[in-house]
Amino acid sequence: MRSIARISLAIILSLAIAILTAWAGFAMWYRLPAAEPVRAVASALFILFGLAIVVALFSRFRIRAFVLFLAAFTAVLVWWSTIKPLGETDWAPDVARQVTGTRDGNLLTLKDVRDFEWRSDTDFTERWTTRTYDLSNLQTVDLFMSYWAGPKMAHVIMSFGFSGGEYLAWSIEVRRRVGGEFSPIADLFKSNPLVIIAADERDVVGVRSNVRGEDVQIYRLKASPDAGRALLLEYLSDANALSTTPEFYNSITTNCTTTIVKMMRAVGDAVPFDWRLIVNGYLPDYAYDRGALDTRVPLSTLRELSHIDDRARKSGLSPDFSRLIRIGVPSPRLGY
Repeated sequence: MRSIARISLAIILSLAIAILTAWAGFAMWYRLPAAEPVRAVASALFILFGLAIVVALFSRFRIRAFVLFLAAFTAVLVWWSTIKPLGETDWAPDVARQVTGTRDGNLLTLKDVRDFEWRSDTDFTERWTTRTYDLSNLQTVDLFMSYWAGPKMAHVIMSFGFSGGEYLAWSIEVRRRVGGEFSPIADLFKSNPLVIIAADERDVVGVRSNVRGEDVQIYRLKASPDAGRALLLEYLSDANALSTTPEFYNSITTNCTTTIVKMMRAVGDAVPFDWRLIVNGYLPDYAYDRGALDTRVPLSTLRELSHIDDRARKSGLSPDFSRLIRIGVPSPRLGY
């Protein structure tokens, strides 16, 4: 029995060490401040070290091997904790500024609201503005899903509608440097900071539908004005905090999907764990099941009516963009 227990423990520890070794190897590959060949060698050596420890766990040297691995992995964690997000550098123009804001009663003043005029992904007119919104005029909250890699993964954008037809969209994005690209794997390993963008819909939504050719869908939420104001102020709080204390974007834990929990709370619902919170392309299904969308209409119908691409392209990113893309989309608060 002792032998079986010892072998079972060795197997469990081996699996744990294999996972931690793989993580450390990727961390070194992506984040060691060295040339690519040096990073490759360091990563390979640590993986070989981890494999040697796994083998040693099944020998009489298992205790010493385990202690040695703990010491080595602790050293990796200490190094990892020293890696902080960059402050100011040569950021890509569309993520160069972090929105901030102040509140005076019902008046919300935002600095660095993005209002780019897009002609292509590389040809655009850059505009950053300061705007004031009356929170008492907030009426609706909408969810945009921009599918860029098939039906399983999407970029999430929340948009707040005010009386008079004005909309303010919020997008949590990777803060890339000039020439940098989004990599879901690399961004698991402290590669880029995140940035919160507040923008016109014809900018942050339109660039995805009209310029990048993504499948953009809109779902109107069953959120009261009070809940919408609370959600908008949460965005403001996060944005102000991020302006003073940068954070890393993480493809799993700190990303555009972070808004999902806030969205569900905004409509007064509990947020039980669900796999669709990670595979976020299925977020509309989750929201529908939780009663956050217009359940008077079958989800299949909502999904069919949600695609904005044709209407967006016909709008030509005109000032009437927000109204045109909502034509025919059911709203649980406003009706059809």
